[in-house]
Amino acid sequence: MPLAQRLLAGILACALTFQPLRADDLPELGDIASDDLSLSTERKIGRQIMHEIRWREPSYLDDSDVESYLNQLGGRLTAVSNDPGMGFFFFTINDPSINAFAMPGGFIGVHTGLIISAQTESELAGVMAHEISHVTQRHIARQVFQSKQLGMASMLAMGLALLAARSNSQLAGAAIATTQAGAISARLAFSRDFERESDRHGFEILRKAGFDVRGMSAFFLRLQQSVRLYENNATAYLRTHPLTGERMTDMQNREQAIPYRQVADSVDFQLVRAKLRAMLGTPGEALRDFSGLLRDKKYTSESATRFGLAYALFRGRDWAGAEREAQLVREMKVSAPILERLLAEIRIAQGDVGDGLGIYRNAMVRFPMNQGLLYGYGGALIGAQRFGESLRFAEIQLQNFPDDVRFHKMRAESFAGLGRKALQHQSLAEVFALQGLTAEAVRQMELAQNAGDANFYEMSAIDARLRELKRRQLEELKEKRN
Repeated sequence: MPLAQRLLAGILACALTFQPLRADDLPELGDIASDDLSLSTERKIGRQIMHEIRWREPSYLDDSDVESYLNQLGGRLTAVSNDPGMGFFFFTINDPSINAFAMPGGFIGVHTGLIISAQTESELAGVMAHEISHVTQRHIARQVFQSKQLGMASMLAMGLALLAARSNSQLAGAAIATTQAGAISARLAFSRDFERESDRHGFEILRKAGFDVRGMSAFFLRLQQSVRLYENNATAYLRTHPLTGERMTDMQNREQAIPYRQVADSVDFQLVRAKLRAMLGTPGEALRDFSGLLRDKKYTSESATRFGLAYALFRGRDWAGAEREAQLVREMKVSAPILERLLAEIRIAQGDVGDGLGIYRNAMVRFPMNQGLLYGYGGALIGAQRFGESLRFAEIQLQNFPDDVRFHKMRAESFAGLGRKALQHQSLAEVFALQGLTAEAVRQMELAQNAGDANFYEMSAIDARLRELKRRQLEELKEKRN
């Protein structure tokens, strides 16, 4: 079952309780002013949908190397966009289809199939710039939501329906037609006007960010040409973003005014694509794939292909082979956090924990704030049962990233290893609170209250946070009733 249908199934019971809107009540295109849905409300809706994806969706790819790269690339693009103050987060869906989608609140999903199939970084950036423009132009807010008529739960149901429409034109079956989400489903696909607007703004984002502006049209054209060959796979993006001849002509006309200049792909783009390809199939199949590419010299980047081979060997637990190939990549003067993390994990897998941690520490000096390295280092400390060090590391990182669920989990695991039950439950409560699971957060904080090993100051903090979470729980119940 596709991603969006699984999400909709989870919310369907709730959504069915709302009265459907009449066709006359549905907003017409352009009738909704930006003030009708505040940025904070749209962001809240997006966060709730993101919670559903991140914590309940099997196809969500929880890979900090890929996620860090996407957010680095996305940050470069959004820095030159007309972001209204929304903020953006880019995440990965483990799906071979070539697709990407924008959700309320600046959350943008990218399928692994899109990253692998993009022949240049400018092509990937072009698709992401297009999706960013759907958000900055408030297309989702203007098209779907009208806060004066809809409660938060109703808008959340519509937001999930929007995601469903992006992923599957059949939505979730006839049952959804009885909900408000079903009533509006016919209008969920972005209009031609919105698509043209996103093409235009995306083009400008691509140009200002220093990418090859021809990347956008080159990718769309190749998708269009692939329809007959890959009807059930490569056309997913075209089904949700219909590509007309007029749009292609508009893109090509804009390109003619820009002098051509070659833009080199980043090393991170090449290595992330190689890692994703090495994750396909069994380790043996990935090994044969990359070995064949190297043998036949069918590659655009030898270093990226060798990195893919190193990762395939790592998956197959051939530590010596993986280290040999990874060191060859390093000798090719490749410098990237994803390579250093692989080398560190190879050393740790071979039992040399101290050397692996040393590689992590050196890499974090060269690539500060890289999430993949930070998570990897903290996880390695916990794996080595160095709980005091992992606790100090997690708490330092939480000063920079106070809402990072992974660091709160790291803190909870560290307290568990140290036998500090009250603080373990307190940290787990923050994990659940950030996931939007307030009831479970309250339960964990009550367990912290009753653990019996907290001092006076710790108990005071636990009591205060429990009261705050209970107030939030009451507010959420009121919101659902409304």
